Amino acid sequence: MMRGLIKGSNAFVPTAALRVAVRSGVDVAALLVTEHGRVRGDSDIVFDGAPAHTSGAVRLTGTEDGTVWLDTDLTSAEETITRVLLVASTEEGALRDAHGLSVEVLGPDGSTVVTYEVTDAGDETAMVLAELYRRSGGWKFRAVGQGYVDGLTGLARDHGVDVSEDPRETPAQAPAPVTSNAPVAAQAKALATAQGEPEIQPQPHAPAPAPAPIRRPTREELLDMTPDQIRALAMEARASAQEAPDAPAPSAAPAQPPHPHTGEWRHGSDFSPRKLRGRENDVITLEGLPPGVVLVELDVTGRGYTGMWPLDSNNQTMRYLVNSTIDDFRGRVTATVPEDGRLRLKLNTEGEWRLRVAPLSTAPRLKGKPLKSNGPDVLRYTGGPVDVVFDYEGDGNFIVHLFELAEQHDRSRLPERGTVAVNEIGRRKETVPLPAGPLVLRLPSSDGPWSVRLKNPGAYGEESYDDGGVGVEKLLEPRKVLSWLRRGRH
Repeated sequence: MMRGLIKGSNAFVPTAALRVAVRSGVDVAALLVTEHGRVRGDSDIVFDGAPAHTSGAVRLTGTEDGTVWLDTDLTSAEETITRVLLVASTEEGALRDAHGLSVEVLGPDGSTVVTYEVTDAGDETAMVLAELYRRSGGWKFRAVGQGYVDGLTGLARDHGVDVSEDPRETPAQAPAPVTSNAPVAAQAKALATAQGEPEIQPQPHAPAPAPAPIRRPTREELLDMTPDQIRALAMEARASAQEAPDAPAPSAAPAQPPHPHTGEWRHGSDFSPRKLRGRENDVITLEGLPPGVVLVELDVTGRGYTGMWPLDSNNQTMRYLVNSTIDDFRGRVTATVPEDGRLRLKLNTEGEWRLRVAPLSTAPRLKGKPLKSNGPDVLRYTGGPVDVVFDYEGDGNFIVHLFELAEQHDRSRLPERGTVAVNEIGRRKETVPLPAGPLVLRLPSSDGPWSVRLKNPGAYGEESYDDGGVGVEKLLEPRKVLSWLRRGRH
């Protein structure tokens, strides 16, 4: 029986030879990824420049009347491949202009098994339309509809390919791009550096002039350069860094005493964390806490249901803080301490538990390194505007609430209302734009592993590369990736 799916829903498909039709005249690719959501290499990408996977699991078989056809033999997929992503992209315009964008899966007898119509495409130029993924010894189809405004480059980066961003020009950087007519002297100098030949040093009375700064080429320039030119540029960059005079040390600013526990974080009250231990169901009372928002960490050893609720002054349970069926539950949530400083919590669980109440400032900070967890959590962010990527591997509801604190006058509490940044069901990857911090991200619902990372931290202040230490591999890598993205399009 044919099933028409909506975004986020799924259905089993036969583990057999299937045909997949992607309609509306878009470019189509398939990415075969592991359980970590990443390709193992270029050979795991199937599109018009590389139309067949080496395993025979996916083949791009042709285009007719705006429909791209892929043949899949899921029985041929290697065990390490857990998902096949169906990707659409445009070279001109956005996907919202692709009228009638849809995916249809046909069974071995030619009948339609499942369909998905994309109805909410926007400014994206690339999108993971759907995925075929392993489940309970078989395969399922999920309607994904995850778009990328930064196109195939962003999509590739999220699935295991490191694509460097265009550099940001500064007054200290040379504006002239590197071209195919690179200066002979520069190439000779690079060759001498590579062979270890000594260079003539200037006399003490004649200080060496400051070397010309080396500008990292853009994506388009890399595509027009040969590998030898890239190697020469890389070695020029190293030589420039070695010759550059040491910059004077900046004058030290007057030392400011750090705020206990919080450093620069000023939201929530400061106090010494409280720890309690127990077993099975209990009512927990903590006295003498500062009024306002606090972080509650719960760690349970045991199987079965875990629930936790705050109690009001009349001993009535309020909205739950924890509601989970995960075995060996671990998670962080926020609670609000009443004005009398007395926090009471009702806990239902079947195992041993450990509870810690701490300042909000002790919540993990979202920065360069990805964060991973398996349950509810609370995160802090203090940087500028940035995109973050959530990768959720559970089957239930995954929710992210965002609280902006810049205009919050009562710093002991969170704003009464937050923004729902994510509210989806089932395994998925979501890219969320964040405003400038300080922010609190609260993840109240999660029944499976998840991770979160900054999509491009270098775009807002943190350098993602070092011009003085550019290596050949770092320069060749984006060129190889961009060539892969454009292969077969000429």
